[in-house]
Amino acid sequence: MDSRYNPADIEEKWQQTWAELGLDQTPANTKVPKFYALSMFPYPSGSLHMGHVRNYTITDVIARLKRMQGYRVLHPMGWDAFGLPAENAAIDRGVPPAKWTYQNIAQMRQQLKRLGLSIDWDREVATCSPDYYKWTQWIFLQFWQAGLAYQKEAAVNWDPVDQTVVANEQVDSEGRSWRSGAKVERKLLRQWFLKITDYAEELLNDLDKLTGWPERVKLMQANWIGKSTGAYLEFPVVGKDEKVAVYTTRPDTVYGVSYVVLAPEHPLTQVVTTPEQKPAVEAFIQEVSQQSELERTAEDKPKRGIPTGGQVINPFTGEQVPIWIADYVLYEYGTGAVMGVPAHDVRDFKFARVYNLPIEFVIASPDDVADFDLTPTSPTDEITKVINIEYNQAYTEPGILINSGSFTGMSSTDAKEAIIKYAESENFGKLRIQYRLRDWLISRQRYWGAPIPVIHCPNCGIVPVPDEDLPVRLPEEVELTGRGGSPLTQLESWVNVPCPSCGTPARRETDTMDTFIDSSWYFLRYPDAQNTEQVFDPAKTNDWMPVDQYVGGIEHAILHLLYSRFFTKVLRDRGLLNFDEPFARLLTQGMVQGLTYMNPNKSGKDKWVSSHLVNPADPRDPQTGEPLQRLYATMSKSKGNGVAPEDVISKYGVDTARMFILFKAPPEKDLEWDEADVEGQFRFLNRVWRLVTDYATAGVSRKKAELSNLTKPEKELRRAIHTAIQGVTEDLEDEYQFNTAVSELMKLSNALTDAECKNSPIYAEGVQTLVIMLAPFAPHIAEELWQSLGNSGSIHTQTWPSCDPGALVAEEITLVIQINGKKRADIPVPAQADKAELERYARESEVVQRYTEGKEIKKVIVVPGKLVNFVVV
Repeated sequence: MDSRYNPADIEEKWQQTWAELGLDQTPANTKVPKFYALSMFPYPSGSLHMGHVRNYTITDVIARLKRMQGYRVLHPMGWDAFGLPAENAAIDRGVPPAKWTYQNIAQMRQQLKRLGLSIDWDREVATCSPDYYKWTQWIFLQFWQAGLAYQKEAAVNWDPVDQTVVANEQVDSEGRSWRSGAKVERKLLRQWFLKITDYAEELLNDLDKLTGWPERVKLMQANWIGKSTGAYLEFPVVGKDEKVAVYTTRPDTVYGVSYVVLAPEHPLTQVVTTPEQKPAVEAFIQEVSQQSELERTAEDKPKRGIPTGGQVINPFTGEQVPIWIADYVLYEYGTGAVMGVPAHDVRDFKFARVYNLPIEFVIASPDDVADFDLTPTSPTDEITKVINIEYNQAYTEPGILINSGSFTGMSSTDAKEAIIKYAESENFGKLRIQYRLRDWLISRQRYWGAPIPVIHCPNCGIVPVPDEDLPVRLPEEVELTGRGGSPLTQLESWVNVPCPSCGTPARRETDTMDTFIDSSWYFLRYPDAQNTEQVFDPAKTNDWMPVDQYVGGIEHAILHLLYSRFFTKVLRDRGLLNFDEPFARLLTQGMVQGLTYMNPNKSGKDKWVSSHLVNPADPRDPQTGEPLQRLYATMSKSKGNGVAPEDVISKYGVDTARMFILFKAPPEKDLEWDEADVEGQFRFLNRVWRLVTDYATAGVSRKKAELSNLTKPEKELRRAIHTAIQGVTEDLEDEYQFNTAVSELMKLSNALTDAECKNSPIYAEGVQTLVIMLAPFAPHIAEELWQSLGNSGSIHTQTWPSCDPGALVAEEITLVIQINGKKRADIPVPAQADKAELERYARESEVVQRYTEGKEIKKVIVVPGKLVNFVVV
């Protein structure tokens, strides 16, 4: 065996051997406890980045550990392969999206295999394959049959460059599309939706079941669902039969309503606008239609509005208040109208100040009205006058109602309930629970996606494609220009079909599905990935699910994870699944950051300067000579701070790359790339290599140790071995603290290097243990060293070592002796000695007798197991 560690000589060899042995295939024995380890599947861009390496290495360590602990493990991989990037790349390159995508998949599959990941490739899926999207379409029809899929006209965000709808979450704070960077436009289009709102309450409540999820992810989902309890109130329009309905969580402020605001898109806008105001209102509506929802609702942007000329009656006061339209009110949210209470809402207060609208305080701080006699019949004009003078901003805290009719004097908490009951008794309002969550818009006006499997018939309306006609295949011969919407609309031979129900000439739906649909169920397919007759065999999927450990980025905390939970609950209700939640434990790994430099005098992509172009001793912009700021940022091409995995692997090997990724930072934290630390892990693996090869070639006897007759060095080494077993196992099982687990391996390596009993069976135990526990982290070098020790069978089929608690008990400890707080010596004492015995051992020691001779011991301080301090004068 070579005395030098050369990764290139062993890594490819063992990867090929493992594949031939089928070590990574999923066991079929259902009598063994299962463990489903899953990473979020990647988009096939064509090349791995270090973020991929981190994600998949983390999951691989977990999968390898669980196999060694006796579990049957499912560890699959697939490709989130539909979507705009492939279509745009195909347009730019003149290559069909399918060809471009499958080329990238082949390249990335090879790169993943190069990492030595223990993936069962027999279960690979690609969402763009007809074998997969056939079942995506089938699932859509399950939603349709359940009344959870529908089509309606809606105001949407339109990307004029990518020529498709984009979700609110895909628009940045400046109103630009997340992919193209184009300023999105508002369009009224007929779109497909899924009724996720039907499951809002369950999605919210079941967050309590997710005890293995990070709290911040659950909080993000709870906030996104946004449950609130309030009042639905109706304000009659003056001179009309219509009523403006509002939803408010602050019914206690209803007596302070000084105006009502409609969304510009609200149908009542046209009804309530007077002829005099119509030109100005229509111009305002046209202007607002060009803004995204994020632009309209951004907190840091001024709110703009215009009066319609119409008025409503406040049903509580009988007073007329004006109707406005404003950009910050959205028709899709709530009722599309709000009551303006500027005295008790920060946004309304600012709006009223800009447009000189009345501000009437109807709630006051309890301290401010403590001296007033507040009853429904007492005059409150003086109180209101005082409060209006003293309050120069919105009062949003709980308080006491003033100037609120029969509710004056009530606490705002009690008044909410009382006002709702009054509105119900008078038939102009009621209690309502509402959610921020909106139904999921899934339509996309592009080609590279799963076609929505319905047909539009002039006689029958919307008709689902029969199951036997699935999949509705994407036609391959299309002209992709990126202009004019989906090219599917131009393919008459594909669009024109007979109605499945009546045979009348009809037309296919030309929208394709949002790619989040594909990723909302892929984890259910892996347990039965080759099934051509069913979406999956429920028995197999129910056996493997839920996923025991899911690993992926925090950026998917809301959309992907929420949609996956939604799909799981719907398919459960369709009788396919017997569980409520798809992912038992979730690990959201941090980003990989690289060193870069920023020119603070520039903006956009121009501000970043690659670290390769800068002198670290005097970092300056190579173009302008201006001083640069040094910082770590998420690796990207634009920042010039990316590190190619293949470059690291070719220089140091796969195992070193894995060890660095795992050791540098806890998995949930961001990781700063530092080649010096990479070299540090390479040196560690070299030390382990030398340690094991020296032992393997020394011809030492490997007979089993007699534990009842160990020498002191053997006992100390055995304690170090089992301390490492305990530490590594706890770090991997409890919180996945891979960095501290690697530290424990380093400590064990040092203990073996320093051991005084290298000819002992205990040393042999330590070497074997070190190699076995290294295997999940650095699988190639561990396999090579395992074989060098003369073992048969793969190291990855070995049983994970167990800790012997008896080995952790030390017979002796080192006791520190202090004189007047200053350390004077260390002495060995029995580990089980009590305080009195410790003091006796210390007094009898030569050092204490020497330092206390002729002096008086005033006090003795004993810290059990650590030190004895003598205070002498």
